[in-house]
Amino acid sequence: MDNTMTIALLGQPNSGKSTFYNALTGARQHVGNWPGKTVEKCTGSFRHDGNTINVVDLPGTYSLAANSDEEIVTRDYIASGEANLVCLLADASQLERSLFMLADYAGIRVPAALILNMMDVATQHGKSVNAKAIESKLGIPVLPFVASDKKNYGSFYDLLSQRDTYQSIISDEALASLYAREFGDSYQNITALLPNEGISVYENSWLFAKLVERDPVAEGIIKDAVDEVSFKKLIALRDAIPNGSSRTGNCKFQWIDSLLEGALNTEPASLSKSGFDHLALSKQGGKWIAAGIILTSLIVSILVGYPLMAVGSMLPMFGAPLSNWMLSVGVHPLLVSLISEALLTGIAFTIMMCGYIFGATLVFGFIEDIGYMARVSYVYDGTMRKLGLHGKAVMPFLVSFGCNIAGSSGSRVLDSWGQRMTAIAMSWVVPCGSTWAVVGLVSTVFFGVPGAAAIIVALFAISLLHLKLTARIYGKRFLSDSDRTGLIMELPPYHKPHWGALIKTSLIRMWDAFKRAIGIVTLISIILCLLSYSGTGEAANSILYRFGSAIEPVTLFFGLRWQTFIAWLASWMGKEGSLGALASIFNGGSVMSAVANMSIASPDSNAIGAALSTTLNKPEALAFIVAFYFNMPCIMALSSAVHETHSLKWPLRIALYYIGVSLLLACVVYHLALLVF
Repeated sequence: MDNTMTIALLGQPNSGKSTFYNALTGARQHVGNWPGKTVEKCTGSFRHDGNTINVVDLPGTYSLAANSDEEIVTRDYIASGEANLVCLLADASQLERSLFMLADYAGIRVPAALILNMMDVATQHGKSVNAKAIESKLGIPVLPFVASDKKNYGSFYDLLSQRDTYQSIISDEALASLYAREFGDSYQNITALLPNEGISVYENSWLFAKLVERDPVAEGIIKDAVDEVSFKKLIALRDAIPNGSSRTGNCKFQWIDSLLEGALNTEPASLSKSGFDHLALSKQGGKWIAAGIILTSLIVSILVGYPLMAVGSMLPMFGAPLSNWMLSVGVHPLLVSLISEALLTGIAFTIMMCGYIFGATLVFGFIEDIGYMARVSYVYDGTMRKLGLHGKAVMPFLVSFGCNIAGSSGSRVLDSWGQRMTAIAMSWVVPCGSTWAVVGLVSTVFFGVPGAAAIIVALFAISLLHLKLTARIYGKRFLSDSDRTGLIMELPPYHKPHWGALIKTSLIRMWDAFKRAIGIVTLISIILCLLSYSGTGEAANSILYRFGSAIEPVTLFFGLRWQTFIAWLASWMGKEGSLGALASIFNGGSVMSAVANMSIASPDSNAIGAALSTTLNKPEALAFIVAFYFNMPCIMALSSAVHETHSLKWPLRIALYYIGVSLLLACVVYHLALLVF
């Protein structure tokens, strides 16, 4: 008989939880949001011993406090009883730190198993762990494990087959006695006012700890379970306890130490700091080394993803022969245009985007897997705190210099939805590589090389002001007080990468991104194709041309003639799309076809430059440069942001914000330039 059971994966960030989840579920995954929350919900399944095992990947958090939506979602799900078993993953190479989640779990009456992951890394660094010794103290199964090695999974499957596994509750007696010793009469008086059997799945020791830690959700649970008089007494007793959170934290670390006593042996040599770390973590050179490695990785990401990007770029080549064939069999020209231009372009751009996502995920996953990414976060923590974020947020900013799509993907390393959303909003200020082709062309044509250099410096200066404004606007909306704290972390040891797990994870993320992006990109392509279509094939006969001409009196207020306004709109498909649109407008032909063919070959820059210089004046050229530079990155970056945040509303609002700011800045620059030129 086919039985169905559910296991939940719980662990701190970088515990290997995602690797474990991907290995168990493969492509059988679904990503959405938890009901009523903007927190990612990952579910999947696998078959074992004739049974279906559902897997819930809980958000990675450092504790079970109620300081963020991720922690609240995690704790509520555990307490719901929907999972038959909670598997707590801990990094075996750093048990003193990674077992804090286990200490926060003790006192919750939900079956659990402890998975000591990264045992291979622990061994490499001279650490040996006696899992059976820990198991005898905890009262739950404890499994030495290597999530990146599928050959190691037999022991985990055997664990799932044992009936006793689903009745194993962590013993909280040792932790409760530490609380009693630390808090004395306060512990006894508070627990005496709580129900003898605890509340729901929570033991009194757990409720006591959360009450003195001033956990608002736990306080609400207690308030609903006791009478009003008892609750007031509890609050009064709690308020009389100084430094509650730090004292319970000390008790938890003492409990971890007692748990590992006799079970963990470490060779002193394994704690030595590498020579590279002396440079990588230094104040003088650390940031430059990190920037150099990240930017080099960006180039390698492009090289890794290039084969797939090349496949995508070749798709528009089939547009002309496909169009000729369809026209020869009597297909209507509009339908021909939709298929050969819009559909092919949408697929081409999406495949190119996915190639880059695969490369970036693999390369930056490698950097994180070997333990260096934590160093990057550490050296940039002070810089990022000035923007309301912490060191991990530097990743989206650095990789956005290559592509803003990767900037959105890079936000995945951040701990909360608010941090990811804020980082994406700010990283869009960073100009991608394609931006410079257009900025360099237009600025050089009108202002020469020295003038172009001055314009680029001015653009960077405005970008810094833009960044501060964006940080203030969206930081106020998305960041809680806990999100604004500095980065507190223990640097992981360096270790060998797990290539099999990295490649599998990269493929899964690439496919997931493709499924999410193809609809959005294709829809925008179709809309642009319909607007730029004309029966004669001339841009002047298209709706886009007529629309641009009709609103030129309005766009000129922002310094944009209809030609540059349409090129500004075309940049939504991709920054390089502006050159294609300008080439089409000045040389004749379909705007959509020109944008599509930008992935094959660049248009004649000299011809575009000559046409621009005879049509625009210097204030209009400056207005276009500013509007283009500060415009939203592209539809693919928007799609990536939607994918990473699981929210359509806020990425769209941020896109509208960038569109509005770009036009406002263009307007200011244009009218100031009119006074000079």
